[in-house]
Amino acid sequence: MLRISGFYDSSCSNGEGWRSVIFFSGCPHHCKGCHNPETWDFNSGEETTADELYEMVKANTDHIDGVTLSGGEPFQKRYVDDLIELTARLKGLGLSIWCYTGYTYENLVKDPEFGRLLQNIDVLIDGPFMHDLLDTQLKFRGSSNQRLLELKT
Repeated sequence: MLRISGFYDSSCSNGEGWRSVIFFSGCPHHCKGCHNPETWDFNSGEETTADELYEMVKANTDHIDGVTLSGGEPFQKRYVDDLIELTARLKGLGLSIWCYTGYTYENLVKDPEFGRLLQNIDVLIDGPFMHDLLDTQLKFRGSSNQRLLELKT
Protein backbone atom coordinates (compact mmCIF):
# COMPACT_ATOMS: atom_id res chain seq x y z
CA MET A 1 0.00 0.00 0.00
CA LEU A 2 1.20 3.49 -0.87
CA ARG A 3 0.25 6.77 0.75
CA ILE A 4 0.21 9.89 -1.43
CA SER A 5 -0.24 13.55 -0.60
CA GLY A 6 -1.14 14.53 -4.13
CA PHE A 7 -1.16 13.78 -7.83
CA TYR A 8 -0.81 16.12 -10.81
CA ASP A 9 -2.14 14.85 -14.13
CA SER A 10 0.40 16.99 -15.95
CA SER A 11 3.10 19.45 -14.98
CA CYS A 12 5.97 21.04 -16.87
CA SER A 13 7.95 22.15 -13.81
CA ASN A 14 8.83 18.76 -12.29
CA GLY A 15 11.17 17.46 -14.98
CA GLU A 16 11.63 17.73 -18.72
CA GLY A 17 8.50 17.74 -20.82
CA TRP A 18 4.99 17.18 -19.56
CA ARG A 19 4.84 14.81 -16.62
CA SER A 20 2.40 13.27 -14.21
CA VAL A 21 3.67 13.87 -10.67
CA ILE A 22 3.09 11.68 -7.63
CA PHE A 23 3.72 13.28 -4.22
CA PHE A 24 4.36 10.63 -1.56
CA SER A 25 3.46 11.13 2.10
CA GLY A 26 6.17 11.07 4.73
CA CYS A 27 9.57 12.66 4.89
CA PRO A 28 12.30 12.28 7.51
CA HIS A 29 14.40 15.19 6.20
CA HIS A 30 12.25 18.22 7.22
CA CYS A 31 14.41 20.61 5.19
CA LYS A 32 14.21 24.26 6.20
CA GLY A 33 12.35 26.11 3.44
CA CYS A 34 10.88 22.91 1.99
CA HIS A 35 8.52 23.48 -0.96
CA ASN A 36 6.14 20.71 0.24
CA PRO A 37 6.10 20.63 4.08
CA GLU A 38 2.52 19.35 4.00
CA THR A 39 3.96 16.02 2.79
CA TRP A 40 6.16 15.45 5.87
CA ASP A 41 3.53 13.58 7.91
CA PHE A 42 3.85 9.84 7.28
CA ASN A 43 0.13 9.36 7.96
CA SER A 44 -1.20 12.23 5.83
CA GLY A 45 -2.75 11.93 2.42
CA GLU A 46 -4.63 8.95 1.10
CA GLU A 47 -3.85 5.29 0.69
CA THR A 48 -3.65 3.89 -2.80
CA THR A 49 -2.12 0.96 -4.64
CA ALA A 50 0.47 0.66 -7.39
CA ASP A 51 -2.34 -0.55 -9.68
CA GLU A 52 -4.47 2.54 -8.98
CA LEU A 53 -1.52 4.89 -9.61
CA TYR A 54 -0.66 3.03 -12.79
CA GLU A 55 -4.20 3.51 -14.08
CA MET A 56 -4.17 7.21 -13.15
CA VAL A 57 -0.96 7.75 -15.10
CA LYS A 58 -2.00 5.49 -17.99
CA ALA A 59 -5.06 7.71 -18.52
CA ASN A 60 -2.65 10.58 -19.29
CA THR A 61 -0.21 8.84 -21.64
CA ASP A 62 -1.45 10.79 -24.67
CA HIS A 63 -0.49 14.04 -22.92
CA ILE A 64 2.70 13.29 -20.96
CA ASP A 65 6.33 12.36 -21.55
CA GLY A 66 6.95 10.79 -18.18
CA VAL A 67 6.29 10.52 -14.46
CA THR A 68 8.00 12.26 -11.56
CA LEU A 69 8.12 10.75 -8.07
CA SER A 70 8.31 13.45 -5.43
CA GLY A 71 7.19 14.07 -1.92
CA GLY A 72 7.70 13.85 0.87
CA GLU A 73 10.27 11.15 0.28
CA PRO A 74 9.69 8.38 -2.27
CA PHE A 75 12.61 6.30 -0.97
CA GLN A 76 10.92 4.68 2.01
CA LYS A 77 11.20 1.01 2.88
CA ARG A 78 7.42 0.75 3.12
CA TYR A 79 7.09 1.87 -0.52
CA VAL A 80 10.02 0.19 -2.23
CA ASP A 81 8.38 -3.03 -3.49
CA ASP A 82 5.32 -1.20 -4.82
CA LEU A 83 7.48 1.46 -6.48
CA ILE A 84 9.70 -1.12 -8.16
CA GLU A 85 6.55 -2.69 -9.64
CA LEU A 86 4.95 0.66 -10.54
CA THR A 87 8.03 2.16 -12.20
CA ALA A 88 8.67 -1.00 -14.22
CA ARG A 89 5.10 -0.94 -15.51
CA LEU A 90 5.29 2.79 -16.33
CA LYS A 91 8.53 2.29 -18.24
CA GLY A 92 6.65 -0.37 -20.23
CA LEU A 93 4.38 2.44 -21.43
CA GLY A 94 7.44 4.24 -22.80
CA LEU A 95 7.46 6.89 -20.06
CA SER A 96 10.59 8.32 -18.48
CA ILE A 97 10.85 8.25 -14.70
CA TRP A 98 12.28 11.14 -12.67
CA CYS A 99 12.60 11.04 -8.90
CA TYR A 100 13.33 13.64 -6.22
CA THR A 101 14.96 12.40 -3.00
CA GLY A 102 16.59 13.97 0.02
CA TYR A 103 19.09 11.10 0.13
CA THR A 104 22.25 10.96 -1.97
CA TYR A 105 22.68 8.45 -4.74
CA GLU A 106 25.75 7.04 -2.97
CA ASN A 107 23.69 6.23 0.14
CA LEU A 108 20.78 4.78 -1.83
CA VAL A 109 22.87 2.30 -3.83
CA LYS A 110 24.17 0.77 -0.59
CA ASP A 111 20.71 -0.71 -0.04
CA PRO A 112 19.91 -3.59 -2.46
CA GLU A 113 16.16 -2.82 -2.55
CA PHE A 114 16.73 0.85 -3.29
CA GLY A 115 19.32 -0.18 -5.87
CA ARG A 116 16.62 -2.20 -7.65
CA LEU A 117 14.33 0.84 -7.67
CA LEU A 118 17.12 3.03 -9.03
CA GLN A 119 17.38 0.68 -12.03
CA ASN A 120 13.93 1.92 -13.14
CA ILE A 121 14.72 5.63 -12.70
CA ASP A 122 16.03 7.69 -15.59
CA VAL A 123 16.85 10.91 -13.73
CA LEU A 124 17.45 11.29 -10.00
CA ILE A 125 17.56 14.66 -8.27
CA ASP A 126 19.35 13.84 -5.04
CA GLY A 127 20.29 15.54 -1.81
CA PRO A 128 18.31 17.50 0.75
CA PHE A 129 17.14 21.02 -0.02
CA MET A 130 19.49 23.39 1.83
CA HIS A 131 18.04 26.85 2.28
CA ASP A 132 21.52 28.38 2.73
CA LEU A 133 22.43 27.07 -0.74
CA LEU A 134 19.22 28.27 -2.46
CA ASP A 135 19.85 28.94 -6.14
CA THR A 136 16.86 30.01 -8.23
CA GLN A 137 18.92 29.71 -11.44
CA LEU A 138 19.22 25.92 -11.20
CA LYS A 139 16.98 23.93 -13.48
CA PHE A 140 14.74 21.45 -11.61
CA ARG A 141 16.64 21.92 -8.32
CA GLY A 142 16.32 24.29 -5.40
CA SER A 143 19.78 24.34 -3.87
CA SER A 144 23.28 23.99 -5.26
CA ASN A 145 24.09 20.82 -3.31
CA GLN A 146 21.38 18.92 -5.17
CA ARG A 147 22.43 16.99 -8.26
CA LEU A 148 20.54 16.08 -11.39
CA LEU A 149 21.86 12.61 -12.20
CA GLU A 150 21.03 10.89 -15.47
CA LEU A 151 20.90 7.23 -14.55
CA LYS A 152 19.58 6.09 -17.93
CA THR A 153 20.02 7.55 -21.37
